[in-house]
Amino acid sequence: MTERIVLAYSGGLDTSVAIGWIADATGAEVIAVAVDVGQGGEDLEVIRQRALDCGAVEAYIADARDEFAEEYCMPALKANGLYQDKYPLVSSLSRPVIVKHLVAAALKFGATTVAHGCTGKGNDQVRFEVGITSIAPGLKCIAPVRDLALTRDKAIEYAEKHSLPIETTKKNPFSIDQNVWGRAIETGFLEDIWNAPTKDVYNYTDDPAFPPVPDEVIITFAKGIPVAIDGKPVTPLQAIEEMNRRGGAQGIGRIDIVEDRLVGIKSREVYEAPGAMVLIEAHRELENVCIERELGRYKRGVAQKWAELVYDGMWSSPLKHSLDAFIDSTQDHVNGDVRLELHGGRATVTGRRSETGLYDFNLATYDEGDTFDQSAARGFIEIYGLAAKQAAAREARLQG
Repeated sequence: MTERIVLAYSGGLDTSVAIGWIADATGAEVIAVAVDVGQGGEDLEVIRQRALDCGAVEAYIADARDEFAEEYCMPALKANGLYQDKYPLVSSLSRPVIVKHLVAAALKFGATTVAHGCTGKGNDQVRFEVGITSIAPGLKCIAPVRDLALTRDKAIEYAEKHSLPIETTKKNPFSIDQNVWGRAIETGFLEDIWNAPTKDVYNYTDDPAFPPVPDEVIITFAKGIPVAIDGKPVTPLQAIEEMNRRGGAQGIGRIDIVEDRLVGIKSREVYEAPGAMVLIEAHRELENVCIERELGRYKRGVAQKWAELVYDGMWSSPLKHSLDAFIDSTQDHVNGDVRLELHGGRATVTGRRSETGLYDFNLATYDEGDTFDQSAARGFIEIYGLAAKQAAAREARLQG
């Protein structure tokens, strides 16, 4: 029986050429798998047919939009997942769901190997291969661009020689990856970190310097998950899509960062994530209302580690699963409404309310109805500062 290899297929030049390239190099049949995570662009049926026209023996399309939103983006939202405090893990989150469908296709079609189009310099090679071996240890992995030296020039030459139905002359200066959670842009003139992004870099967001009138939105959460926008029930996917549209119109969610790649190099990345950043801002503020102080402080440290694990391709690691359990437990009382004003590149919280919050008006107020016992403060301060007072007295004694 002829060996079969499942290829993560995007429909672009490199992965289209990789179908024939892999077949020529290995003698295996290639099964192309495209996963819809809300990236938009070409119709997936067109992409499926192109894979077949380029020599794939099977072409499989997986609609994972709701799955991606519910099982990957929502855990990131509950964690307020931001790598280096800025990047909402746009590409990192999509890789585990793509891996899940690649493995499912390999089992369905009897493949022994999974192929991806990553280079040897990026993070995604790690995310794909660690992800695959974490859930299917028996599968092998190959990367044509990395392992078979498939350069762009060679890809164009191969496509023209074999008359493949793929555009080979268009020169896009950027490398772009996108899904419903956001859009990642790199390479080209952005590799000079002194160069400012130009307008053609952006697609999900309009120029925040020329915004429309302010847009007020109320987001309702239940256990840390958005369940309604302006009183209208929404699914997680619908919540992200609507905030992408409304936040994007205001230029919210533009991120320009030099980030630390897993492979040890620093890389300049530009991101657009209007929906993710609006939802994280709202969720974070509701947590301030609903989560006890020490738990909130500890969770912020956990969130940083969670983001690092996801960025580093450890979605299926034991530590990541344990952190998920902790984060989920913190969300039991994160219920209520957050009102934001979206305008000119910013999402500003202007109101919050919760039936399960810890804010007590009567304790907080300085006006009539104050129930806080101020007479207790003096003794509290004496005890709270006792250790510091003793240490200071010792220093004074030793220096005297």
